[in-house]
Amino acid sequence: MVKETDTYYLNISEPNRCTLLALRDVILDLDETIIEFLKHKIPCFEYGGKVFCYLWIDKETNKPCILMQEGKKLNHLDLEKTKHKQIEIFRINPNEDLPIKKIISVLNTGLEFLKKE
Repeated sequence: MVKETDTYYLNISEPNRCTLLALRDVILDLDETIIEFLKHKIPCFEYGGKVFCYLWIDKETNKPCILMQEGKKLNHLDLEKTKHKQIEIFRINPNEDLPIKKIISVLNTGLEFLKKE
């Protein structure tokens, strides 16, 4: 049975599809209790009943991004400020190797923040 989230990824063109699928695996491997679903028509990841992050394709650059729900509270150097109240962004170049250490650092910072709340 194909899940709604799987259909989302199948409809994304390369190289963004592979990048998003790799990011999905990294996020889900962080903790076995993280769940994935579609929210606002994009992949959303939740931990402990709270939104953790989203995967998104920036409409201007057509490149994948990780949107950190509590980004403004994380104070992580690799997150880019946005006009949103809470969200900060980590941009990914799908034509380069994933900066795994930075990605995991950003995600772990977000996860640790949620664990403390």
